[in-house]
Amino acid sequence: MFSPRSGPSSGRRQQSRATGRKSVSGAASSLLFSPRRTPLSARSTPTRVQSHAAADSINYDVQTFGSSLPVKVMEALTMADADDQISVKVNESGWAWMVCGERLIIWKISQTAVAKLSVCKELQLPGSEYSYTADLVAVASASPLETASVQSISVLAAATEGTARFWPSLAQEGNYTETDVDLGDLCHCVVAVRGGSFVLSSVKNRLLRASTDASGKLQYRALQQGQGMLSGIGRRVSSLFGILSPPANDTLHSVQWEGRASCLYTLTSSSLSKWEMDDSWEHQTLSWDARRALTESISDAIWGSESNYEEMKEGANVTYLDMKLSQAGLVVLAAAWHPSDTPCLAYFCLVTLQDNGATIADQFTVEVTKYNPPFQSEDALQATRLVLPPAPGSIAYLYNEELVFACSTGTSGAGLPDEKISFSSPGDGVRGGGCCANLPVFFSQNSGLVAVVARESFSILPETMEDSLCSSLAAAPEVSAMETPTRSEPFAQEDKTKLLKTAFLQFCRNDLVGAQTVTDELFPADGDGEEGAELDSVVIQINLDLVDDYPASDPRWAESVPDESVGFPLTSLIILHQLEDKMKAHGCFMDFLLQVGLLDRLGQVTVRSAPMATRRLLCEHAEKLQAAMVLKNHHTKHAELVNRAIGTALQRNNAAVPPSLTAADVFFREVSQISSVFDCLLEEEERSLKENPVDSVQWAEVVLTVNNIIKDMLQAAGQYRETKSSTYRAPEKAAAEPEYIPWTASGGVGGVRTVISRQHEIILRSVYPHADSALRSALCEQLVALLDIYLSGCVAQLTSVQQQRPPGAQQERYNSLEMEYAQRRSELLQPLLELGQYQWVAALAEKYCDFDILVQMCEQTDNQSRLQHYMAKFADQNFADFLFRWYMEKGKRGKLLSQPAAQHQQLSSFLQAHQHLSWLHHIHVHDYHKAHRTLYSQANMEARYFVKKKTLLALSKLTALASDLPEDKLNKQVDDIVEQERFLLHQETLPRQLLEEKQQNPDTMPLLSAHNLIQLYICDDNRGANEYDYKKALDLLEYMDEEDAADIDSLKCEIIGKALRRDDWSSADGNDDPLEAAKDSIFVKILLKLIQEGVPLQTYLPDVKELLESDDLSTLKTKPYFEFVLRANYEHYLQVQM
Repeated sequence: MFSPRSGPSSGRRQQSRATGRKSVSGAASSLLFSPRRTPLSARSTPTRVQSHAAADSINYDVQTFGSSLPVKVMEALTMADADDQISVKVNESGWAWMVCGERLIIWKISQTAVAKLSVCKELQLPGSEYSYTADLVAVASASPLETASVQSISVLAAATEGTARFWPSLAQEGNYTETDVDLGDLCHCVVAVRGGSFVLSSVKNRLLRASTDASGKLQYRALQQGQGMLSGIGRRVSSLFGILSPPANDTLHSVQWEGRASCLYTLTSSSLSKWEMDDSWEHQTLSWDARRALTESISDAIWGSESNYEEMKEGANVTYLDMKLSQAGLVVLAAAWHPSDTPCLAYFCLVTLQDNGATIADQFTVEVTKYNPPFQSEDALQATRLVLPPAPGSIAYLYNEELVFACSTGTSGAGLPDEKISFSSPGDGVRGGGCCANLPVFFSQNSGLVAVVARESFSILPETMEDSLCSSLAAAPEVSAMETPTRSEPFAQEDKTKLLKTAFLQFCRNDLVGAQTVTDELFPADGDGEEGAELDSVVIQINLDLVDDYPASDPRWAESVPDESVGFPLTSLIILHQLEDKMKAHGCFMDFLLQVGLLDRLGQVTVRSAPMATRRLLCEHAEKLQAAMVLKNHHTKHAELVNRAIGTALQRNNAAVPPSLTAADVFFREVSQISSVFDCLLEEEERSLKENPVDSVQWAEVVLTVNNIIKDMLQAAGQYRETKSSTYRAPEKAAAEPEYIPWTASGGVGGVRTVISRQHEIILRSVYPHADSALRSALCEQLVALLDIYLSGCVAQLTSVQQQRPPGAQQERYNSLEMEYAQRRSELLQPLLELGQYQWVAALAEKYCDFDILVQMCEQTDNQSRLQHYMAKFADQNFADFLFRWYMEKGKRGKLLSQPAAQHQQLSSFLQAHQHLSWLHHIHVHDYHKAHRTLYSQANMEARYFVKKKTLLALSKLTALASDLPEDKLNKQVDDIVEQERFLLHQETLPRQLLEEKQQNPDTMPLLSAHNLIQLYICDDNRGANEYDYKKALDLLEYMDEEDAADIDSLKCEIIGKALRRDDWSSADGNDDPLEAAKDSIFVKILLKLIQEGVPLQTYLPDVKELLESDDLSTLKTKPYFEFVLRANYEHYLQVQM
């Protein structure tokens, strides 16, 4: 039986209506989208709500939000029955909706260009046995809701039992379709997602995706759960994260849609899950065991100081209530209680998690709020919800029907004290809430929409920074919305810097309207390109003033602060605290840029003689602050080494150290130059290596320490860049960013790449050869971490070039960089491979896809199974083709052709371009038909080498005979091969004496044409030529092209003529019998062979007259008897054949 829970919209009313309607509410509220700038007109001028809630609060004002409520909303509130549950949801897009009984009223809070008048629509909900809540309604549009027309907005409402009513257009209240949705149990909430579709969820965590088909009818299907995914590769090995199977009794608490990243999050009693979504598909990418990870941490945060905590934690209870997203991360609202506590209190906690894409980060923040009412029941706890403005994400608002509790999430050092704001006056109550214009907005029964706004008397900047900032700007003109110069009176850049600082100060004091007004006057949205460049310059200058600020409140700095300084003096007397305060101030400045709409307008600036996106330079400043804090921690542990390096850095920069200060004070003040310490650390390291003997403790320690300092500083910077990427990410439709080279990957003198390359050489050349095994292991681990940083910077640079628009615009630059990167990667990894450090080589080569190194490693270790693993792992990157090519280049044909069966298909594809080997593979897999085709094709194309062609023909004939070719095709193929072999036989039987004369080796001689063979057979160098040689020459005429008929006749005359010249006709005289005289001549023997073979001499032999006129017989035809003998034999043998 379903046990209804009380929710914020229903208060604690549990009585049933006469109709038997049951009271049900979920635990999820509206999803926060990515923060966007809202025009001032949409915020309205806040008006303080006159109630005791405002009077009782110290740090917050409760102000009306937006214009007055629509008449329909007021009527519904007035006419509602006492037991009607009223539930409201406020969407960040500026839309709100209220459910009162079975009435659904949707209205636009703020004025926009689309909704010129107040838009308010009333829809009728389907009948239900249960009370409706605003969570069961969602609005969607294919375009952004902020600017969508009423016609383009669709609405889906679901009854708790599962009846779904869909309005394709909010403009047509009467046009809807209704569908029964099978959720398996009661409906929990409806959320609008991508592509105008919706996700319906059940109390037991069944999720359905609903969208319309071509006819406009609502269709739904289950979201697929339990699909695994491959996460990123870690430093040592890659990890495979599975998707957890949800337990049978899982209860859903919150469903959140993050539109910017197109991700859907769900929080249940056991896990946190995430789906990536497109218009038509979704893929579960994360399922994190929230209960196992969080329960003990929450218990420890509340009761960890108790002496009997180990016993107590077994009885602690934790339940999840809600979840929201912000710039700071995923924030989970949880409540914990312990039955043995007296009194038993419910402790409300905020847990901030970081979504790393593939998993949730191991480190998270648990903030125990000061809201700890007496525990009543777990169901009663579910009445408390969470509202969390996305930016900065450090102040949260817990609410139920009776109160709003403002508190810190614990992710920022600065913030207002926790405070309770009551809404318990007669007839009042909170009916719902959400975020709009980045403000927490609630629906009060008595006051309508109200925003809880921090009072201006409190600043979010570090403690005494406020006074210092005010004094530094005392000379600047007072600026207000009424006194700002007109646009025709331009500001000087120095004035703009001061005035933007003034606006920043107003923002920190929560005067958002004043800050926005000053900003709009300084940098109007319709400004020109020159003004945009000026904006970048001013923003960077202010941020640089923050990170490089002089700590004027430190009395030791009193005489060292420049008189003209208009910086932001920070307060801590301890350097580390000064750095932390600078980081807080930077965070406030980023929030300011976001809220006043300047962040999305930033372009690019010039850094290190190259353009860089302004956002990335802002991030770089924060990264250097992180690195500076790490260096300061190492300074405490290794003071002597770091002090010497700092001293060298200051000397190089010609920076003086006043008597009242230390070198560290001066160095850590200018955070933007923090990277100058790297080169100085290496200098100190090399000096120490030279001064200390190899067998001393100090000799090795200095290298390990320098490695750790550089590694930790760079890793801290990289981690900040990764975890805070959303803060500095460019808007979707922004212009393409220039090529990005992180400062952690800068080249040149003192650049990080140069430093790491130099340290790589020092370790492997000077230290490693003298180290023992333990030291070698430690050195390699540190070196690999440094190389990881080096290579990741190269990848970031390549990625930025690849993302240039239009695609391929920088292809030549990309190709050049990629070639340089591949060469440098090999140079860095090859020495480790040669030293046999296979574990570390594999980690980096796998992460950065250095296939050459991976193959070399597997060959050196003869690890074929690992090679097969890489073929599967990098299948989409053609690792197999790379391996096959590598075998080809190295001449390892045997290994290439002995691949396991799993790789046969890939090998076959690869060998299509290498037919001289593919036939071997075909034979290996018993595909003789393909082997025959390949060999036959190769034989026909072979025109260089005689022996090769002969071999290919022989193999082709053998594979044909072994194949399953039909008999008629087989006979045809074999006959053709035999004919070619018959031709080759003429070359194979050339006289050895002749070949030696011509300096030809039978095994390496080229393939000769028919004409060339004829000339060889009949040439004078063939001194032992007989009738067989001349007969072969005549036979070769068959292989001459038919187009050369004239050449064939002349060649025939030449062959017979040279045959006649071979005999000595001088001994014959006119008295001899011409037939007897010629019977032993080569000429007659040729005629006899022709007759024997049935060749018709009448047509075959050239005419006697033509023969006698040939040049070859010029010496013989002077002898009258020769002509007589020739003619007589001609006539005789022609008659014989007749």
